[in-house]
Parts: sequence; C-alpha cells; structure tokens
Amino acid sequence: NYSGSGIETTFTQGEDACLASLVPSLPPAAADAPASLLVVGTLADVVEDQFARLLAQMGIGPVRFFPPRQANALAAIGPGTRFLLAQPFLADTARALEARGAQRLDAPFPLGVEGTTLWLQAAATAFGVPAQVFEEVTASARQRAATAIARQRVHLAGKRIFFFPDSQLEIPLARFLSRELGMELVEVGTPYLHRQHLAQELALLPEGTFLSEGQHVENQLDRCRAAQPDIVVCGLGLANPLEAEGMTTKWAIELVFTPIQGYDQAPDLAELFTRPLVRKLRLAA
Repeated sequence: NYSGSGIETTFTQGEDACLASLVPSLPPAAADAPASLLVVGTLADVVEDQFARLLAQMGIGPVRFFPPRQANALAAIGPGTRFLLAQPFLADTARALEARGAQRLDAPFPLGVEGTTLWLQAAATAFGVPAQVFEEVTASARQRAATAIARQRVHLAGKRIFFFPDSQLEIPLARFLSRELGMELVEVGTPYLHRQHLAQELALLPEGTFLSEGQHVENQLDRCRAAQPDIVVCGLGLANPLEAEGMTTKWAIELVFTPIQGYDQAPDLAELFTRPLVRKLRLAA
C-alpha cells in the first residue's frame, strides 16, 4: 500500500515512518568506537533532559537521542550502538536500526515509576552500572514520584477503565494504571500488538487481561456499553458520542502530545486520568 502521509492505521505511525526514513542518513560509527546508547522516540525537552541527567550520573555514555534536537546532530551508529525505545510504536525504526547493526535493549516503556525504573535498569545492566550506583542515582526521583502518585491513587483505585485502540500506547498505560494506581482493566484495545517489543509489558499485566488488536469499532462499542466502565480512553470521534451516553472519557491523543515519560512526569500522567473522574463527581454534586 502507498500512503502519502506514512500513516496506515494510527496517528503515531507517522513518527515511525519519519524516523525509519532517517536511519539510512545516520553516519556510520568508527570500527573502534566505544559502546554508545541511543534513546529512540520523540520526547519533550524536559523529559530528554531528565533522562540524559540520570544516565550521565550512572556513568553511561555517550548517550544520544533520536530524533536529535538539531537536524545536524545525527548520531553515528554501528555494532557498538545499543538503543532503548522510548515509545512503543516504532517497529519500522527499530528494524532499520537493527539492520545497521544496532542492538535493541529489551525493556518496558518509561511510563510511571515502575516502567521508568525498569527502562533505565535495562541501560544500566547493558553498560555494567553497579546496583548500588543505580539505586543512589534513581532513589530520590523514584520516591518523589511514588509519593505524588499515591495522592492520585485515592481517586483511581478500583475504577474500571476501557481502552479503545488508538495510539499503541495502550498496553504500557494499562500496566501503569493497573499496577501503580490500582485500576481494573476491562479491555485493553490496541491498533497493533508488537509482541516482541511489548513482551515485558505484557508480562506485567494482570493475568487474564482482555486484549484486543485492530479496530473493530462496532464490536468494541458493544462491549464497552455492556461493561459500563468508569472511564473510557478513546479517539475524538468516539469521545463525544460516549459522553452523550453518560460515560466519562479521556482523549487518547492527549496522551501522545503530553510529556508523560519519566519520574517527574509520572504524577502528571496519573492526573490525566484523575481529572475527568473528579470533574464528573463535581458536576454530579
């Protein structure tokens, strides 16, 4: 199929198509270049700065980000390049990097305290960072985030959530909301399920979680209406009709454009789900 925009199914495929097209332009690393880390996927500057700081404090380097902030700052890659995916929708980009000799580090995605810790741990393990150093570098940020998330858990624990397929962020989000905020996963729909890239995420979901792949909207609407969840994550086209039926919704696209990765953003991510529920309670009062 030819797609003028690079988007076949989901909005986020545009980023994957763009980054994959840039991989052939990355310069080759020298044969004797030391091992380097490449963080792959668009991140807000504040998130990129946080990750760069934590990785530097662990002694991991050189660390580069793809895409870079400046177009002329493309990272050199080769067999010594290890890369971490910061976004779960970059299958073509990962394949292109591996074809250039880079090696993917398997990890959950950096959403929430747990996801961020395991993501950073994958880099630390690959670069031989001692466990004590990792603990010292991450402890304060982990604790701050966990304390702030606990305040949001009061509003979310026990609430039932339904994900329509939209961005491919659904499974990491579901893991975060279930494990750190105590939400019940009614259904986790995703446009495309890359089982290799999401293997660690899938292992962390509650046993028996209902997963659906692909966009069979009528069937999913029937299941959603039957389940009557407390909150529904969906695209703009479904949000207004579902709100009119009395459901509480969260726009999936907001989760793509909001800085949600890393320790400092984890409480903000939780609040994105708290806010519509609190608003509904206030309106009902």
